[in-house]
Amino acid sequence: MKPRLTHPSMASSLTVSPVAPLPARITGNFAPSDRKLNITVRFREPRIRWPNVTVSASADKEGKKGQALELQRMVHELPYEVMKDSSPLLPRPLSSAQFSNVISDGSRLRVAYQAVERWLVDRAVLPIENSLGGSIHRNYDLLLRHRLHIVGEVNLAVRHCLLANHGVKLVDLKRVLSHPQALAQCENTLTKWRLVREAVDDTAGAAKHVALHKLQDTAAIASSAAGMIYGLNILAEDIQDDCDNVTRFLILAREPIIPGTDRPFKTSIVFSLEKGPGVLFKALAVFALRQINLTKIESRPLRNQPLRADYNTNGSMKYFDYLFYVDFEASMADENAQNALRHLKEFATFLRVLGSYPVDATTT
Repeated sequence: MKPRLTHPSMASSLTVSPVAPLPARITGNFAPSDRKLNITVRFREPRIRWPNVTVSASADKEGKKGQALELQRMVHELPYEVMKDSSPLLPRPLSSAQFSNVISDGSRLRVAYQAVERWLVDRAVLPIENSLGGSIHRNYDLLLRHRLHIVGEVNLAVRHCLLANHGVKLVDLKRVLSHPQALAQCENTLTKWRLVREAVDDTAGAAKHVALHKLQDTAAIASSAAGMIYGLNILAEDIQDDCDNVTRFLILAREPIIPGTDRPFKTSIVFSLEKGPGVLFKALAVFALRQINLTKIESRPLRNQPLRADYNTNGSMKYFDYLFYVDFEASMADENAQNALRHLKEFATFLRVLGSYPVDATTT
């Protein structure tokens, strides 16, 4: 319900964005002498801080009647959802057009590989699959663990470099540090060099560790940019086993974008199913019946209760319980996609939309 504001000397209404009602009491008084309307906003939750709240008002020349007021909500300035477990609030969703404008102006965004949920940055970039190493399963689990939304994707051609401290030569090396995916993508090369492989959290972290500890027998596999940042020497470039090495990254944000139909969109979902003959076939058929193309399906064991007993069989046989991650080529603004998910929800035990976002058709 939209809150309304009235005064004996005027009839004025306050309208807010339809995203959510305001958790506040709004009062005001009209001064005919200077034709100004003074607004007071009192939040019902004392922990909430809403920066840059703008209230605009106008009056006619005689100052007898106030025109409509609008509480203007700016992206990343006025949140719309109160989280129960933390004081930060989520901004309202961006439209697909706004999202494109924001992406084109990189100076307005803070992007990182971690920490977006803590409000330290605006976007997180998460590698999800690679043309050589396949799916990054741990990151699929993270998608469900954190309440973030997929707002875009990037297909990036990966060029791995062997980085070491200045003065260190290839013959001096005994081991190499990097992310497990990077190590897997350079497997043949590392086997030829007879280097011991040690997995770390990320490639940039590997470069930082080698530089910080001034290691003389250890190199890192990372990008040339990481070598420049941490002052390392490039011993070898393009050491991946295949020159066509592409990683698909997901762009994550605290708030979703409002999907459109003006360009190709992709939607990512996760769901679980009861056991039964043909149940997975029926789940995927809801898309085929509506001519919706599936681009990826990934299954992951349910972490909290991976085994489920089947009491219909002798001995109460146990079997793995799975979550299914599916990407399909359709926007959630498309009625076909909405109907497909309604159909799926009829027999899915759990269903969550991870994001509906523009398709990246380019490789950079």
